[in-house]
Amino acid sequence: MIRRFFAIALFTWAAVLSQSQPSLPASFQAKTIHSPEGADIFVRWGGSGPVVVLIHGYAENSDSWAPLAADLMKDHTVVVPDLRGIGNSSKPADGYDKKTQAKDMRAVVTSLGYDKTLVVAHDIGNMVAYAYAAIYPDKVERLVVMDAPIPGIEPWSEILQNPGVWHFNFHGPDAERLVAGRERIYFDRIWNDFTADPSKPDEDTRNFFAATYAQPGGMRAGFAQFTAFAQDAKDNKDFEQTKLTMPVMAVGGEKSFGPLQAVIMRHVATNVQEEVVAGSGHWLMEEKPEYTVALIRKFIDSPPVNHTVAGRAGGDSGEERFTPAEYKFPQSGNPSTGSSGVGGIETVVLKGDPDQAGVYTIMLRVPAHTRIAAHSHRDDRVATVISGTWHIGYGDKFDEAKLKALPVGSFYTEPPSRNHFAETGDEPVVVQITGFGPSSTEYVDTTQDPRKSNKSN
Repeated sequence: MIRRFFAIALFTWAAVLSQSQPSLPASFQAKTIHSPEGADIFVRWGGSGPVVVLIHGYAENSDSWAPLAADLMKDHTVVVPDLRGIGNSSKPADGYDKKTQAKDMRAVVTSLGYDKTLVVAHDIGNMVAYAYAAIYPDKVERLVVMDAPIPGIEPWSEILQNPGVWHFNFHGPDAERLVAGRERIYFDRIWNDFTADPSKPDEDTRNFFAATYAQPGGMRAGFAQFTAFAQDAKDNKDFEQTKLTMPVMAVGGEKSFGPLQAVIMRHVATNVQEEVVAGSGHWLMEEKPEYTVALIRKFIDSPPVNHTVAGRAGGDSGEERFTPAEYKFPQSGNPSTGSSGVGGIETVVLKGDPDQAGVYTIMLRVPAHTRIAAHSHRDDRVATVISGTWHIGYGDKFDEAKLKALPVGSFYTEPPSRNHFAETGDEPVVVQITGFGPSSTEYVDTTQDPRKSNKSN
């Protein structure tokens, strides 16, 4: 009976593999590398040029990177491992915290003879990639993270309240028994809930990935990725104390994380570029492969641009002098800590760090015709209008009758936890704000919080 069961399972597995499925380029080499952390990591690599490491997410394996790998291999060396417990990597009993898996990735990179790399990640791969960049900051030249939270990094606590992520807490022996033989049903729920296109991923892709997790120990190891979140959150709180300084591109699907991905990364990095893939849900490589590939290639090949911190005229002396022309605003919206979180707002840090204790000064450039709902900040702040006319009022809801027009040179205050609201007219407005961090932003009506409006998982 047991022999017959395994014969049927092998036949089913072979049938799935014979169908059309995502696949890395056939020219890639493959080998299994032993990680000192107690796992055997299957990796494929190919191409030539600067090294790019691609780290996949859950409900997929390394083959999910097929469109990007095929493009990058033309002028990059592309390294594509399976995370421990997934695909063709081993499935040890433990070690699924992302700090340990980051060390797996380092073992892969060095065993292949490489050192510094670019890193691109998606889903749970984001969590491994963040840990990797935090542990080995001088080994990551640029980092791309796509559409997933980072345990312990806000708004993590709010994300955990979303019923759509019940699978974060679905693990253990009974969960394994429930899913055994029904892996495709379980994964369909995840694919369907987080896609903007019900036909993506397609049938062959779904069958292929479901079959890889149906291998002996596959679901136990997959669930272990979530079991480790509590430890990941502790580790990431420690990592957060030292901000990443390499260029980071935070990509969200419009129908999924959207601009929230950049909000998350600005808690942990100082140079974050925000990108949103229009019309896409969570499965960016399946839903919008051409656009996403072009976006990643443009970022990793472009000259470095600092997206949040102004240049320091006085080096480390603390002597800083800026004319208005010297403020280095980013090329796209980056509403970081201390701003209202509105996607179009461009922020530059002039002094200090609004995420840390101490005095900071930030400059905000707010687009024309922007309305900001009632919100507050935890710290005591003072502000000056640098250009344009800023309309601001105090109260628990937006009320045009309470707005006061403040022209250039005007001064106003934002007392701690005092709700206020604002808007711009026909021209953009630049406002300089000084506070004592750590700062925050809390909206009176959470449904009006622009950082959450595009979040779906």
